[in-house]
Amino acid sequence: MTVTSPVARTPRAATLRKQEAILAEAERQFARFGFEGVSLDSIAAMLDLSRQNLLYHWPSKEELYRAVLDSVMGEWMASMNAITEADEPEAAIHAYIEVKLRFSRERPSGNAVFTREIMAGAPRYQDVLKAQVMPLLHADVERFERWAAEGRIRRIDFTHLMFLIWSSTQAYADLAPQFALYMGKPQLEAADFEAARELITGLIWRSLDVNA
Repeated sequence: MTVTSPVARTPRAATLRKQEAILAEAERQFARFGFEGVSLDSIAAMLDLSRQNLLYHWPSKEELYRAVLDSVMGEWMASMNAITEADEPEAAIHAYIEVKLRFSRERPSGNAVFTREIMAGAPRYQDVLKAQVMPLLHADVERFERWAAEGRIRRIDFTHLMFLIWSSTQAYADLAPQFALYMGKPQLEAADFEAARELITGLIWRSLDVNA
């Protein structure tokens, strides 16, 4: 008699939509109130779900929080390949900064969750940062070092260069309301992000350009 192994079922569309809604609401609340200020009950209430229904998808607040960070990290890390996969340093800088600013504009709440975690010392996500971000950072620095050895860019401290790019682009997510207030508008517009892109890219490239 042949025993058939159970086949893993693909989640139904309705299930996936519910999970997306839970993640989106969790991201919004974690961004505003932080991990400690959010409960599974508060997330479920906003979605008109029972606590048990939410627990069916994520067994704990910790797991839901990490799922939100995983989603943010996955999208952010996709942009980090712009440098390691590029042939031309100037094109790499342009592409990397453009993607990072687009992420700041399109997903401010995700950026806020990530920033809160980092500012707290990454108590719940340090393992992922060490395992995934550090190797990519080192790969980016090595690519810059290779371009410098080839005489295509100036040699500077490339690790701090990456920190500078991260902080300047991240600011347009974390401080966007403050920037908009100072500019006398309800929120930053597409033109503001484009102006930031041109300025940041120009400043960064001039620090690397051997002909400048």
